[in-house]
Amino acid sequence: MSDHDHRSTNEILEAADDVPSNPSNNPTMGEIIAARYSRRDVMRGALAVTAIASTVTPLALDAARGTADAAEAAKTATPTFHFREIKAGVDETHHVARGYDADVLLRWGDAVEAGAPEFDPRAQTPEAQEKQFGYNNDFVGFVPLDGSADHGLLCVNHEYTNPEVMFPGFEGVEKLSKREIDVTMAAHGGSVVEIRRDARGRWKVVADSRYNRRVTAETRMEITGPAAGSDRLKTSQDETGTSVRGMINNCAGGITPWGTWLTCEENFNNYFGGELPKGDPNAASYERLGITGSSYNGWERFHKRFNLAREPNEPNRFGWVVEIDPLAPNSQPKKRTAMGRFKHEGAGNIINKDGRFVVYQGDDQKFDYVYKFVTAGKVDADNRENNMDLLDEGTLSVARFLDDGTGHWAPLVFGEGPLTKANGFASQADVVIDTRLAADLRGATMMDRPEDIEVNPRTNKVYVMLTNNTSRTKDQIDKANPRADNAFGHIIEITPKDGDHAATDFTWKVLLRCGDPSIAEVGATFSAETTENGWFGMPDNCAIDSQGRLWVSTDGNSREDTGRADGLWAVETEGALRGTSKHFFRVPIGAEMCGPYFTPDDETLFLAVQHPGTEGDSSFEKPITRWPDFKKGMPPRPAVLTITKNGGGKIGGKRTA
Repeated sequence: MSDHDHRSTNEILEAADDVPSNPSNNPTMGEIIAARYSRRDVMRGALAVTAIASTVTPLALDAARGTADAAEAAKTATPTFHFREIKAGVDETHHVARGYDADVLLRWGDAVEAGAPEFDPRAQTPEAQEKQFGYNNDFVGFVPLDGSADHGLLCVNHEYTNPEVMFPGFEGVEKLSKREIDVTMAAHGGSVVEIRRDARGRWKVVADSRYNRRVTAETRMEITGPAAGSDRLKTSQDETGTSVRGMINNCAGGITPWGTWLTCEENFNNYFGGELPKGDPNAASYERLGITGSSYNGWERFHKRFNLAREPNEPNRFGWVVEIDPLAPNSQPKKRTAMGRFKHEGAGNIINKDGRFVVYQGDDQKFDYVYKFVTAGKVDADNRENNMDLLDEGTLSVARFLDDGTGHWAPLVFGEGPLTKANGFASQADVVIDTRLAADLRGATMMDRPEDIEVNPRTNKVYVMLTNNTSRTKDQIDKANPRADNAFGHIIEITPKDGDHAATDFTWKVLLRCGDPSIAEVGATFSAETTENGWFGMPDNCAIDSQGRLWVSTDGNSREDTGRADGLWAVETEGALRGTSKHFFRVPIGAEMCGPYFTPDDETLFLAVQHPGTEGDSSFEKPITRWPDFKKGMPPRPAVLTITKNGGGKIGGKRTA
């Protein structure tokens, strides 16, 4: 056995993300929150006494001051979620609220394309994996067919791989064979799978559907928008700078109103090994993105394009939002460079009241930023073809949160403000390639790991998941913000001015500070109606159902850290119960909760269970769980589940019988 790193792949990647790469002096979100609430939150002593009693709203602050009206109103208020909460905890399997079924729909290795062989974990080949469901399913989207909520195309991201539980005899990435490396490349990307609900209400894959498709780290893609053709995107394999092989580390995403799939490349920096040539012009850009020449998967050993010494421009071809048309299985995916290049988490979107399309995006690293993209053109609901290249032209902006509860979107446009040749930007191509550097110069607010962002079309409010930031020090906060070493994260609620998502101004509030509210030092702000099972930490992905209700999934809980698994929680956002959370679903040990996505009728919830069984020294031979098959010799397998109510009905809705 070699002396390889015995940490799980997740632990290695999390450790890499623990090193912020933002050197700017822009204000942190913690400093902004501290400034905003400094006069009203100097009640920490009260919070310590009433640990679970407040949310950061005027209603809750009054309750914390001793006014009983808010607490009484919450006790008698009618919740919008109707289900019996599950118990928080951690074990080898999943759990869902009573009265619901959680069925496995697709697992790593299941057949996607025609001709896919049966999954054999001891005889994996890249040729087989290219036709099979990939690894670490993250974002899940649903595109209805024939206008039906019971028949459609499932679009699933495959973010990264965990070779320690994928391959027998694993001794470290440096010992993986070329065949195994190529299997991991084929397990990246995404899947499009036709699914249908049968007469019994169960979802099934439509085998050999003409729509079924795998996208991998080798799939040919087109580069579009302002960076297309830039010298900085040209390589020995593509001298035009307009074509690239594959997408990698695709985390969250979105579905557009015209039925395309937006899939977002996140931690692409971890895929490049080797040493950048001395004096290479990419050096400053790569430093800002955390591209250090240390890869977690060893692809550069067999594929020179992932070796910085041999292809120094290759990283510039990753870190984009990719648009894929699931209705055209032979079409080329397109990397939409107008939307910026960074560690994309999601693409929450809405058609603005003026007809333009707006996409909100988070850059998932400590002290990085929240972005918004507004198309130049308008959505044509009657002409799908008109919308197919909308994302190539528009304005990318970065958020500045002000201490009075207002905010401003600063445009990232070449020639405006500091984005000039004098500061290293020769064109809009440079601005989008070096989005982080441009945002630094525009004074963007440094956030606590912005992850998923979703828009509530009923209220026009925007919810930003901020997972955590344990690198923030006490020097970056004051008495009003007890969130130094912010291990549990928080959720920000943005309201665009006049309901106009294209407006440059907005207001904001803290919806929740997450963590265990029974520990006063944590400073969590769930409502008093939240039970010991209802609180959560590390918000990651989220979904808004058709009723306008917020559902939040988490990433980072474990048996050692919090004594509970990750899962899905339902969060009240309006009225007397605002800030109340209920536990709906939890994942097996070692897993992360991803995906949440509803069918248009809210009668099915799709959930993605990522990297099950990867905690501690878990291995292919001795995993800590064999979820979801629980068969001898079968390793744990990431999988997509369908959640439906017994007897039918809306998820979290009242019983009609």
